[in-house]
Amino acid sequence: MIQSPQRRAFTSLAAALSLGAVLATVVPAASAQSVADIKKKGELTVGMLVDFPPYGTTNASNQPDGYDADVAKLLAKDWGVKLNLVPVTGPNRIPFLLTNKVDLLVASLAITPERAKQVQFSAPYAAATIVLYGPKKDNIKAPADLKGLRVGVARASTQDVAVTKAAPEGTEIRRFDDDASAMQALMSGQVDAIGCSVTVAAQIAKRVPANTYENKFTLVQQLMGIAMRPDQADLLKNVNEFVAHNKANGELNKLYRKWLETDLPAMQ
Repeated sequence: MIQSPQRRAFTSLAAALSLGAVLATVVPAASAQSVADIKKKGELTVGMLVDFPPYGTTNASNQPDGYDADVAKLLAKDWGVKLNLVPVTGPNRIPFLLTNKVDLLVASLAITPERAKQVQFSAPYAAATIVLYGPKKDNIKAPADLKGLRVGVARASTQDVAVTKAAPEGTEIRRFDDDASAMQALMSGQVDAIGCSVTVAAQIAKRVPANTYENKFTLVQQLMGIAMRPDQADLLKNVNEFVAHNKANGELNKLYRKWLETDLPAMQ
């Protein structure tokens, strides 16, 4: 039997509503959760990246490791519960949180206004810092001091964008295929300074005599927060207390130095 357009539209709408009802029963609603709930369960399930070293990686036993893993372990220890680390990816980490597959994320998630519409963030527990790195003897304190200098960056990287934005006219920006090439250019004198992450800067410092180079100034700092589902006031309060306490007692700095070989940056 041939259906009229109105009948077909009604049938399609009914099917869509029926499918929506089925999905609503399959996908769990994001319910409020407290630390008491987690302690009663006896386990904290944390989503983390394993492809973003040194924040998230895997060890020789193929288990989650890195700065984020150690922060999650410290949190579980503070709350007296077992830790279950769940590997997530950049695209699926927020969906994993919102569909209750994890209790929270310690997943190198940069705090942005767009993401804050989906999740609630703790106070920053880490930062990805890009610096201008150069010889200790050179007087470079601000972007204006780059005029007339040769500055190396990895092509099309965050540091490339940051240096290009900050450098005054008259700066010669030399772009290399990767951080390793920019690093070699600095150590061989092809450039006067480079834009790089603090992790790369620490690698260079290990290869040269002490006090050869130093971080001149910060170009970009992306703050990272522990993420929770919205409207979890108790959980947010307790996570913020954890972050504040372990910043104050030096534990987060100890973990940051272990993995990034530099001090935890000052974060607001």
